[in-house]
Amino acid sequence: MEIVASIKREASALLGRGKGKLLVPIAVGWGLLIGTRMIYPVLLPSLRRSFDLDLATAGLLVTVIWLGSAIGQLPSGMLADRFSERSVMVSSTLVVSGALVAVVFAPTASVLFAATGLVGLGLSLYPIARITILTEIYPDRLGSALGVTMATGDLGQTVLPPLAGVLAAALAWQVGFAFVIPFLLLSALVLWITLPNPTPQESDGEGLSRERARYVLGELNDPALIFMTVVLFLFIFIWQTFSAFYPTYLAEQKGLSPSLAGGLFGLFFAFGVVVKPLAGSAYDRVGMRTSLAVALVGPVFGLFLLPAVDGFWPLVGITALVSTMLGTGAITQSYLSELFADDMRGTGLGIVRTTAATLGAAGPVVFGAIADRGYFDEGYLLLGAIMVVVILLTLRMPEV
Repeated sequence: MEIVASIKREASALLGRGKGKLLVPIAVGWGLLIGTRMIYPVLLPSLRRSFDLDLATAGLLVTVIWLGSAIGQLPSGMLADRFSERSVMVSSTLVVSGALVAVVFAPTASVLFAATGLVGLGLSLYPIARITILTEIYPDRLGSALGVTMATGDLGQTVLPPLAGVLAAALAWQVGFAFVIPFLLLSALVLWITLPNPTPQESDGEGLSRERARYVLGELNDPALIFMTVVLFLFIFIWQTFSAFYPTYLAEQKGLSPSLAGGLFGLFFAFGVVVKPLAGSAYDRVGMRTSLAVALVGPVFGLFLLPAVDGFWPLVGITALVSTMLGTGAITQSYLSELFADDMRGTGLGIVRTTAATLGAAGPVVFGAIADRGYFDEGYLLLGAIMVVVILLTLRMPEV
């Protein structure tokens, strides 16, 4: 009964006093965008056949979307600091919608790569604005609020990629991308209607001045922040690499059908729907070090065991183990957000996330090159070893 009462209290704090009408569209928009990004790994075998791509080049395609998702976060953070989060998030959904149209009608691999990069750039506009607006709405429950929005992201990743796989198998891979476009356009409309009106901050003339730059760099020269940037880079490297090739690995190395591989990939994110709110709540209660270390133990065992496991149900167990890594986002993003002052939170988050995600985007293409040489299994063992390093670094992190 105490657990039920606790859940009710948490839900009331997150949804009460009109906060729910802001949280829900933000979370749904995030779920659609992240679900769209994860359509790529599921349709990667189809794209390889249609455009004659080897594993390394297919990995480069995923790197392009992750790189685009990274490099736009700094300017989006600056815009979030100075203008309306509503405008930034609506722009994100509209850009991704337009880019998906280009992907669907791409006649060549070069056009596919360019359109995919634009999808990534559109995606990069949303995350920082989402964090800054939630920081304002939930000053005392940021971890829980981020956990809920990220769980919605996992719900999108649970539903959209397998559905895209089914549509691609039944009709064409283009339909696997096209079906999400109307939902993104509807999300843009709902965000525009429900979020607060744009209220640009008054400019004090120092938007890009030397004094402003010196102030931002001074805030960034924090040992805890530098430490977390390194941890975030290593984790993003693992996460992007794992997610890019897991459906392909299940189909080509474990003998699952493409539809079954896509379904298991969706199940990975279904576990995250539960994991992320728990991780965000754990951060609010016990802090960063303990909650993050616990979330990363399962993936270590899962990644080390993956090459030795065959059969659908054992792979379900491995997928569940690895899925606890999905809880880290609610922890690391809450921690980073609280390290920055209010007047430069978006800019600071943009710099850190852009740096870490840009470096981490190299993971899929590196892993693809390793897999092309016949070392698919060894690549996952390497990811497990890097995860051990991440845990050791986490245990040395200072609390906020």
